[in-house]
Amino acid sequence: MSNITRFTIRAYHLIINSKNEILLSDEEHKGLKMTKFPGGGVEFGEGILDCLHREALEEFGQEIEVLEHFYTTDFFQKAMFWDDLQVVNVYYFSRFKDKIRFKISSEKFDFPGERESFQSFRFQAIKTLNEDDFIFKIEKRVVSLLKQKFEK
Repeated sequence: MSNITRFTIRAYHLIINSKNEILLSDEEHKGLKMTKFPGGGVEFGEGILDCLHREALEEFGQEIEVLEHFYTTDFFQKAMFWDDLQVVNVYYFSRFKDKIRFKISSEKFDFPGERESFQSFRFQAIKTLNEDDFIFKIEKRVVSLLKQKFEK
């Protein structure tokens, strides 16, 4: 842990539709394919909620309504891609203000043709989520907590 000299705060949406399906983001970064929740890094001078609204416009091209806090990382996590960085994630339930106007895929990693960044979105039933489908330890924890919450 002595290599860690800085940290990043990341904010993520948990968007659940009427069928108890959650919106997932399939992405490729530095050659690594990953499934995660939509969202991203808090920028300097920006609050968590500001970040969620900005990320929604960047990723979905439409506005969201932030509903309630769900989880904040409660353990130490080193960043996967940087050796000197600690990661703290914050998750909020959110919903779209209007009907979805972007493409929802029916399969994983449904990336369009040649692009610099790769990202696609799909809904998956919460009851079928599997921690092993997520590479980040924090995301695995959120999947476990979601399943506990919605299996009641």
